[in-house]
Amino acid sequence: MTGQTKLLYTARVRTTGGREGTARSSDGRLDIRLSTPGDERSGTNPEQLFAAAWSACFESAMASTARKMNITLSAAPVIDAEVDLNVADGAYFLGARLNVHVPGVDPDVARKLVDAAHQTCPYSKATQHNIAVAVSLV
Repeated sequence: MTGQTKLLYTARVRTTGGREGTARSSDGRLDIRLSTPGDERSGTNPEQLFAAAWSACFESAMASTARKMNITLSAAPVIDAEVDLNVADGAYFLGARLNVHVPGVDPDVARKLVDAAHQTCPYSKATQHNIAVAVSLV
C-alpha cells in the first residue's frame, strides 16, 4: 500500500469453546452459538460466517466499483458464496466459490465489474494466493 493508512473499523469478537462454543462481539450485536459443520446442534460454523462476510463485502465492492465504472445496477447483485473445509494428509484448508448474478447488466460488462470488484474487495485480497477461489458470473 502507498500513502498513509487510516483505520476505519476494528471488529472485536471473543470466542470460547472453539467450533462448539460461542462468539460474542464487544458491542453485543453478534452473539452466536457455534457448531461443527454437519452437527445437529444448533449454531453456525466458521465457514458459514466467512461465506456470509465475504459475500456481503463483495457486494459492497461491486456497488462501489459500479459507481466508479459508471455502471447502473438496476437491481442488487446476488452472490452465492460457498466455502469448503477440506482435509488432505491430516491438514485442513479452505476453498471457495463466489457465484455472482448481476441482473439487468450485459454479461460482458458484468464480467468486468465482477473482476474489478474481486481486485478491490478486502476479503478477496486476503484470500488471494492463500486458498483456491473461483469467481463465476451466473
